[in-house]
Amino acid sequence: QVELVESGGGLVQSGGSLRLSCAASRSLFSIAAAAWYRQAPGKQRELVAGIRSGGSTNYADSVEGRFTIFRGNVNTLYLQMNSLKPEDTAVYYCGTGATPYNINTWGKGTLVTVSS
Repeated sequence: QVELVESGGGLVQSGGSLRLSCAASRSLFSIAAAAWYRQAPGKQRELVAGIRSGGSTNYADSVEGRFTIFRGNVNTLYLQMNSLKPEDTAVYYCGTGATPYNINTWGKGTLVTVSS
């Protein structure tokens, strides 16, 4: 069973940037789809960005043009977040699966807080 560990969350001012990392316990991201999801207090978990094994990506409308998902190597996934807004505040989760919408393995999450 693969393990995923997120890092890079923290407190940032509106307009700032953060880069989240997701480290997998074995080589994975070259053969499986992956995604970043987030869950804000009182809301459902939602897809932020996904990447398929072939490299194609998709983004939520709310982050299009501000966030970028990319693979560093076969063990690491990143989410570059620019022009952050207070509404981006949430716990961000890394996940892998057959597609970005069919995730079967999750990390424990990292908290991102954007102050106004």
